[in-house]
Amino acid sequence: MPPQASKDQRRVALFTGSFDPLTLGHVDLIRRASPLFHRLVVAIGEAQGKSPVFSAAERLAQITAACASLPNVEVERFTGLAVDFARLKGASVLLRGLRSQGDFDYEMQMAQMNSQLYPGIETLFLPTSPQLRHISSSLAKDIAKHGGDAALLVPTAIAAALKQKLQKT
Repeated sequence: MPPQASKDQRRVALFTGSFDPLTLGHVDLIRRASPLFHRLVVAIGEAQGKSPVFSAAERLAQITAACASLPNVEVERFTGLAVDFARLKGASVLLRGLRSQGDFDYEMQMAQMNSQLYPGIETLFLPTSPQLRHISSSLAKDIAKHGGDAALLVPTAIAAALKQKLQKT
């Protein structure tokens, strides 16, 4: 846990995503990052025009359960720009995971744009653990849709829910 600090000096980070579904890669990143900050807010983006497998309320419950052992992690929903939500939450850091060079290129563009929209916000890139680099939400959905074991990619409870949702379609 970070050292004691006054309330206005506390380091708050924001980790945004759709998390549809939350993967073992996301969980690993959250667990590794949580000791670096006084508060880590996992923020579920609600993008207009997308058709997620899980509702925002379901994802909120799933992520809250997966992070229950991490007392400084909060889970919330948001709409709009991540930097606006970061400002609202008092975050000075945007946390981003990197799996590949492609992720880096995209995330670097976003970091530069975010720093223009919210001067003073920093983006911290945390590389994905090597054994989890292949994991993505899209891959988990595809595996579950075709009857494979998504528990290799997502928490067990989420794998069961994913299988149930996707085998209805």
